[in-house]
Amino acid sequence: MILGMGIGLFIGNRPKIIKVVGILTSFSIFLLLFLLGIGVGTNDRIINNLHTIGLQALILTIGAVLGSLLCAWATYKFFFQQK
Repeated sequence: MILGMGIGLFIGNRPKIIKVVGILTSFSIFLLLFLLGIGVGTNDRIINNLHTIGLQALILTIGAVLGSLLCAWATYKFFFQQK
């Protein structure tokens, strides 16, 4: 984390570099989610027990997604939206 902060201070406010880093970060997250999906999809134990997961797992998943979206929206509004 300290190394990342140091690099951020070194880079400064260079829009081109910041844009590239943002694109690379998004790509990395999408790739990790894709690989996670492959891992879950190829796991026979998970696939065979999907019917036992039930409503509770669905509710927890929807709650987690909605909570993440709400926090992301609040973070954007508070830190990044131009006033």
